[in-house]
Amino acid sequence: MLETIALTIVSFIGILVLLVFAHEFGHFITAKLAHVKVEEFGIGFPPRIVSFKRGETTYSLNAIPLGGFTKMLGEEDPTLPGSLASKSIPIRFLVLSAGSLMNILLPILLFSISFMIPHDMVSEKVQVQEVASGSPAQIAGVEPGDTILAINGRTIENRRDVGYIIQLNLGADVNMLLQRGELGQREVSMKPRWNPPEGQGATGITIIGVDSTIVRESYPIWKAVPSSIIHCGEILVLFRNEVVGWFVRGTAPQLTGPIGIAELTGEMAQAGLSPLLEFAALISINLAIINLLPFPGLDGGRLIFVALEWIRRGKRISPKREGLVHLIGFIVLILLIMVISYYDIANIVGGESALP
Repeated sequence: MLETIALTIVSFIGILVLLVFAHEFGHFITAKLAHVKVEEFGIGFPPRIVSFKRGETTYSLNAIPLGGFTKMLGEEDPTLPGSLASKSIPIRFLVLSAGSLMNILLPILLFSISFMIPHDMVSEKVQVQEVASGSPAQIAGVEPGDTILAINGRTIENRRDVGYIIQLNLGADVNMLLQRGELGQREVSMKPRWNPPEGQGATGITIIGVDSTIVRESYPIWKAVPSSIIHCGEILVLFRNEVVGWFVRGTAPQLTGPIGIAELTGEMAQAGLSPLLEFAALISINLAIINLLPFPGLDGGRLIFVALEWIRRGKRISPKREGLVHLIGFIVLILLIMVISYYDIANIVGGESALP
């Protein structure tokens, strides 16, 4: 029990520091290249544990490992020489968005390493067990007992592949290659539904795995890197589909705070290094997207003020007013995290996993 808790804490803090460092380094390096004065580059939030100063910048490691910061001179005040606010609109846009860009690029590295590390994978035949009446699969001619060989030209290795590819193509036509006993292969076309009836999936089929085996798999680097880039792009598509699904289905998003993420991190760490790296990559992509949301206090909120200045042809919002808006947004974010964390704790105490 203590070993599990220790593994969870160490893994969570390690991943958090990595993601925060990548994000803040994006802001830091672009600010330095743009000759913006960086007063402090910090990992974690104060109080400080240790710090040192080199040139004009203080580098600090802080006690609360739930974030980080790149403190630039005059983020809202253009009257200060060398301040961020004194730079041109394109420069400010680049500096403010560079953190999220780094959180998009980091998963390419993490997925590549994960793919190169030998890891267990389920290999099985995927058979159709049931086909719902009136579903896209039934209309297309899918029958119980069919073996799914490929979808949109991608070979199916296990049940996870089927769900993954279907979710990538919600609302779009997919071609499914089937093996029907001795009758040979046939290809059918269907359109996975955004909002299927309760108890049915997007295509209306129930599948089972047959002759399942565990195989050890790893990619060479020249295959791992391109696969990682493609996978990152597909994750962005899955995220978009999930957001669209909230509106189509009229459902609210399921939110997880730091405590829930820590629990998930512990579960991934117990599963092995490869799953842990893939989980870290997913969190990094989510962090990038969340930070670009147009909410005060986030990078996206600051980008809105830059965009407003461009729309107003250089007329700025008052620095005091902008600072107040970001302060209020930050307080709201902290309160939201506290509320979500309360429910995370309640779920853990109740014996529920954060995994769906």
